[in-house]
Amino acid sequence: MSNFPFLSVLTVAPLVGALVVALLPRRRPDLAKQVAFGWSLLVLVLSVLMWIAFQVDGDRFQFRESYPWIPNWGVHFTFAADGIALVMLMLIAVLVPLVILASWHDAESSKRSVPTYFALLLVLECTMIGVFAAADVFLFYVFFEVMLVPMYFLIGSYGGHQRQYAAVKFFLYSLVGGLFMLAAVIGLWVVGGKTFDWQALSQVDISTGTERWLFLGFFVAFAIKAPFFPFHTWLPDAGGAAPAGAAALLVGVLDKVGTFGILRYCLPLFPDAAKWFAPWALALALIGIIYAALLAVGQNDLKRLVSYTSIAHFGFIGVGIFAFTTQAGTGAVLYMVNHGLATGLLFLVVGMLIARRGSSLISDFGGAGKLVPVLAGVLFFAGLASLALPGTAPFVSEFLVLVGSFTVNKPVAVIATLGIILAAAYVLWMVQRTTQGTLNPALTQIDGMRRDLNLREKVVIAPLIALIVVLGFYPKPVTDVINPAVQATMDDIGKTDPAPSVVTTVQEAGR
Repeated sequence: MSNFPFLSVLTVAPLVGALVVALLPRRRPDLAKQVAFGWSLLVLVLSVLMWIAFQVDGDRFQFRESYPWIPNWGVHFTFAADGIALVMLMLIAVLVPLVILASWHDAESSKRSVPTYFALLLVLECTMIGVFAAADVFLFYVFFEVMLVPMYFLIGSYGGHQRQYAAVKFFLYSLVGGLFMLAAVIGLWVVGGKTFDWQALSQVDISTGTERWLFLGFFVAFAIKAPFFPFHTWLPDAGGAAPAGAAALLVGVLDKVGTFGILRYCLPLFPDAAKWFAPWALALALIGIIYAALLAVGQNDLKRLVSYTSIAHFGFIGVGIFAFTTQAGTGAVLYMVNHGLATGLLFLVVGMLIARRGSSLISDFGGAGKLVPVLAGVLFFAGLASLALPGTAPFVSEFLVLVGSFTVNKPVAVIATLGIILAAAYVLWMVQRTTQGTLNPALTQIDGMRRDLNLREKVVIAPLIALIVVLGFYPKPVTDVINPAVQATMDDIGKTDPAPSVVTTVQEAGR
């Protein structure tokens, strides 16, 4: 089974599904939804089989495929997956079917083509899989840029208030970042012997000055995509305007391309530059944790609030990456997965609330838990998971990041810990203002607020809740996959974990 071309099939399958869905008659919206959902389940099944076939103790990169594309430029369709890429591919495979189910009526409310909406979701899945599976730098860049197109239309055509402004801002920010990366990709091709193959480029010696400039070109693109402070301003607008399902994929998966790119390209290809820029990257991450959390506290729009919380979470991921310890690095990758699950759930639940109320403003709610108690309970759970409550999956990843950072940089870990306190403030304040307290009389006049979770919505949230709880108590199946890839990345940059400081009983007695 390990010889099966999983990565190329997984990349192409959603695109084929998108073509099938797009060609369906517009007057058959239910058929388009069913075909899109069925196709996404096929991708999920293939992803599970790939997970089973992955050998934890095997080669660093597995399922490698390479097909000629532009031989004169040294460009190939080369795919390969390490443990970091594998967990992100599984996250995509899990989230997309749930997003399709959650978005069952989103396109209808916008009065636009239903088949086109679900076709765009499948195209987005294709590009997301491709960007994580690519082992050719040029191929990665192509997926990195093409990924913008389906999300642009999902926001601009099917979004809510100020959707066109948000879509253009999202596209322009990402496009500018892509131009920085394109310049760096060309420079890397020149100094790397006119090849785009990742493995070949990782063996190239680059002069100090050139390496720093190339690192900066990639890092700026990834910092915008993530987004890190101060490149974050597009996310609240895009997350606030996008349909809830698209927003869940935007924050849950698309933004992880930035942190994944740092781990896959910035650190192994430019190890000396990564170490030189690390203090600056840590500073940006810490500012993002505190600044975004403070802004989240003052938000009155539910989706913008969740978007700001994600900026703070990406700060924790940045701290884990640039601490340069295997514990913090594993925590950062696990954080990428757990954040996708927890924030994906939070966005979908918020979308359900907004669909019922017809408004995303927190001030338009108040006491909603009295009318929709189950939905309010799920919102509370999603909020607790987002603030990394012990027993939920995000706690494990946040704990690993902080412990792994504390061993090498205590001030950074201490400052980052302040973000946990602020997280409790903005999450609990959001829950209190929306579902607790005195019932807003206006809610009793809205038919939607009298309907609690239906069967379809329960099917959407149940797998996410189960994964968050299971990985909160037993993350070993995921960390076992991540650890070897993170250790190999630390080896690439010449970093080893600090030796534990142990005081013996004899030393204690002598004091």
